[in-house]
Amino acid sequence: MSELNKDVVDLVWGRPSSGVSVSIFRRWAQGFVFSESELTALEQFEGGPCAVIAPIQAFLLKNVLFNRESSNWRQMSEEEQKMALCSTLSEILESVCSSTSTGFCLVTWAKGQSPHTSTQTITQAQSQTQEMPEPASSQPPQEQQPTALAAEELGFEQFHSVLHKRTVVSVADLREEVLSLYHTWRGCCGVLLFLYSVILTKGIENIRNEIQDTMEPLIDPVHGHGSQSLVNLLITGHAVSNVWDGDRECSGMKLQGIHKQACVGFLTLMESLRYCKVGAFLKSPKFPIWILGSETHLSVFFTKEMSLVGPESPSEQARRVFQSFDPEDNGFIPESLLEDVMKALDLVSEPEYVTLVKSKLDPENLGIILLGPFLLEFFPDQDSGIPDSFPVYHYNGLKQSNHKERVEYVEGTALVLGFEDPMVRTDDTPVKRCLQTKWPYIELLWTTDRSPSLN
Repeated sequence: MSELNKDVVDLVWGRPSSGVSVSIFRRWAQGFVFSESELTALEQFEGGPCAVIAPIQAFLLKNVLFNRESSNWRQMSEEEQKMALCSTLSEILESVCSSTSTGFCLVTWAKGQSPHTSTQTITQAQSQTQEMPEPASSQPPQEQQPTALAAEELGFEQFHSVLHKRTVVSVADLREEVLSLYHTWRGCCGVLLFLYSVILTKGIENIRNEIQDTMEPLIDPVHGHGSQSLVNLLITGHAVSNVWDGDRECSGMKLQGIHKQACVGFLTLMESLRYCKVGAFLKSPKFPIWILGSETHLSVFFTKEMSLVGPESPSEQARRVFQSFDPEDNGFIPESLLEDVMKALDLVSEPEYVTLVKSKLDPENLGIILLGPFLLEFFPDQDSGIPDSFPVYHYNGLKQSNHKERVEYVEGTALVLGFEDPMVRTDDTPVKRCLQTKWPYIELLWTTDRSPSLN
């Protein structure tokens, strides 16, 4: 892999003047480890690798919730954990592959170079996992964690000197190979090995052509967090830097966005703070699973309620179209744009009728049309097909963000109300503010004493 090392390192880590810090590399040097308290949840030991772990968790949940016959989705045997993780990793590698003719790249340890045998706190029994595979959940936690974190002895430079790249051409071979590497994925540096596999499968040049700022690395070398391009690459297969729908022109520059409906969604607290606007392709995915972004971390919100991702109701379409004429998210448009909105929604838009509607929606002659009255006038029946309430779950992989540091889903009930004043008011939390960017009048009732944390 030596000839590719510099390009991969530059793309992933940038060119930090002082090199990548020991602490940041150590934070990223964990494997994919299942929680002992929640058998379908992956653990994250320290801040940073959520940019890879949260998307993997979202796709894992999609496969467990909707592709498995078992009704008890929170229970998995060790063999089922292995199959679920490996099929998820294969699925993402398939989604990023630009051309099947170039094949799929898998980055693993060079023969005899696995760090399992050299990390000081690993017992002899654990070093034998090469010959006698043993699922992670069957190992005592004190032996499991060094495998997951561990790379003080390995170090950044040495890690890159002991990598081996192998290429497979067919999807069937890919799935078989990924499965055979299960203990590599869950061991030391498994997250980075998978990330490098994704990058080489996608192609370094292809990624550079999609990233808006080619000088921005996928992992920030100072703070250790993953970029939006990295998150988008894993969710959609494209390393674009923006979350809006389609491409935009700005000062003669083409800014690439998301081009088709994603399998799992993405919502961010940054939108509630008006820093960005997530498009419908990420807000309305194929499955009711959303990665939630805070300023520093990624978690996952999900439900089994498929009606949440059904086709848009007329009122939902009207809201989306109205808001497209209100890019500042003011909740209103100038009355001069009312005719355009009505035309876009195929409503009667004869000038006399538009004038009549203006006088009705703006009786005080303020020159603006508010979203709420507009929707009530044309779409008074707000039945969107979404049930009044449904069970929801929140996943945060960071151990310290969970009660008693046990990674477990937080259960709750969601109520998605109409745009009239809701009867129920729950507290104002970051999770709720994030979800309100999709459902403005959502209310959340959690079964725990404290609301789940976005950080």
